[in-house]
Amino acid sequence: MIDLIHRWVQEVNTPLWNGLIFLLLGTGLFFTLATGFVQFRLFGRSVREMLGGRRAAEDPHGITPFQAFVTGLASRVGVGNIAGVAIAIANGGPGAVFWMWVTALIGMSSAFAESSLAQLFKIRDHKNGHFRGGPAYYIRQGLKQNWMAVAFSLSLIFCFGLVYNAVQSNTMVVAAKSSWGWNENAVGVALVILTAPIIFGGIRRVSRVAEMMVPVMAVLYLLMALYIVGTNLGEVPRVFGLIFGNAFTLNAAGGGFLGGLISIAMEQGIKRGLYSNEAGQGSAPNAAAAADVKHPVSQGMIQMLGVFVDTLIVCSCTAFIVLLSDPPAGLSGVELTQAAIVGHVGAWGADFLTIMLFLFAFSTIIGNYAYAESNIQFINGHWLTISLFRMAVLGMVYFGAVAKVPVVWDMADLSMGIMALINLIAILLLSPLVFLLLKDYTAKLRMGRDPQFKLSEHPSLKRRIKSDIW
Repeated sequence: MIDLIHRWVQEVNTPLWNGLIFLLLGTGLFFTLATGFVQFRLFGRSVREMLGGRRAAEDPHGITPFQAFVTGLASRVGVGNIAGVAIAIANGGPGAVFWMWVTALIGMSSAFAESSLAQLFKIRDHKNGHFRGGPAYYIRQGLKQNWMAVAFSLSLIFCFGLVYNAVQSNTMVVAAKSSWGWNENAVGVALVILTAPIIFGGIRRVSRVAEMMVPVMAVLYLLMALYIVGTNLGEVPRVFGLIFGNAFTLNAAGGGFLGGLISIAMEQGIKRGLYSNEAGQGSAPNAAAAADVKHPVSQGMIQMLGVFVDTLIVCSCTAFIVLLSDPPAGLSGVELTQAAIVGHVGAWGADFLTIMLFLFAFSTIIGNYAYAESNIQFINGHWLTISLFRMAVLGMVYFGAVAKVPVVWDMADLSMGIMALINLIAILLLSPLVFLLLKDYTAKLRMGRDPQFKLSEHPSLKRRIKSDIW
């Protein structure tokens, strides 16, 4: 049965991704040009907004902008940064790294658009007062398309609540088995036991755990990469040559007109780049909407910065670790990264990476859950529904630990593709509102004022947004 499902998933993935790659790049280019290169123009401001977001939320029911940033980063920074990059290099060659960078730089503008919209259309939960929002909410309110909102929610719940969490535990098991010979069943059970009390505590507990874990693990991995690059400085020009020299090879990724235009390096780089940074996918806006900010654009810029950190910094670390090494042929995924680190620092490097992978995988599982919970609430917020869903999440964490690697990754590609397709169409249709928000924010900056969004200043929006938040 699993082999049959795997074949069906592969057949659907090919045409879906042939078209989606162009839609992803096109949407990112559209928002980049239409916003006047917002990701570069307001980059410094985004760093200040993120650092200033450490303050306590003014609304006791919201989370801080920094907590929303690290919750989003908790989901972004995971095994995609370690195993996903290695898979891209193994399948697509060094040129795949170039396309990961392109996806991130262009995608930062898409991330800005979707998270700004999530803030604009967020709602207050009538049961506990917490903020909720994301693509399902701006599709329902902004586009008045409830069927499309429900379709997005279902795809996100399947993707992040179930499939992505299986990917995390799967990679963790591969690493632990390779380094320490641990049994996959034991690792799966341990992950379930550790995850359960956090996800049963809801999104606020998830954000607090992410706030503690994410900065520490990102810095540790970055220090390891800097040490490896520093001890191989003479080889760095060669690595850049490999990346840029192989970015435009003409080996087609698939059949048909669109498939013939896409190289394997391009396909692998964009797929794994999107899996890692989630720009335009519609996931991070679910965390962005929960933050208490004075202007929707503030959180849009903070989440935009998350894409930069994830891909241009963390993914690049893995790419240089792998490309500066000479690992045995035939390896892919986390085993390739492990072999590369061992080649640089010795046998203890495998233990270090396994521990880091556990932290990455664990933080991503709880970050993914935060996204999925918001969409479960959107469809049916009954306590029994949420409890059953939490049990299903734990079940998929265990399933991922014992499943075959290709099945899990291909299912992740399919669910990610469906989600991204719906969200990209939505943010393109709602793009005039993104431009309105950005214009309001920059105008107040030029006036020397701390930007604060007031719905009363925009009569055209008052008819579309039924909220007392703004």
